[in-house]
Amino acid sequence: MERKQFGLGDVVQMKKPHPCGTNAWKVIRMGMDVRIKCTGCEHSVMIPRLEFERKLKKILIRSEEEPES
Repeated sequence: MERKQFGLGDVVQMKKPHPCGTNAWKVIRMGMDVRIKCTGCEHSVMIPRLEFERKLKKILIRSEEEPES
């Protein structure tokens, strides 16, 4: 099974929509847990990384963060 590569600041689509009707979430924290924020109502949720990877459908917008030299 191929793992989807997501990063901090990416906007992702989850399999189920949020109750506010939006299905786009922004990744705002990564680690053993992933914190995502709804782009519609700005509600944030922290879920375990494995659960997040299982519920992730696709990456909508990749962040364009460049590492500083």
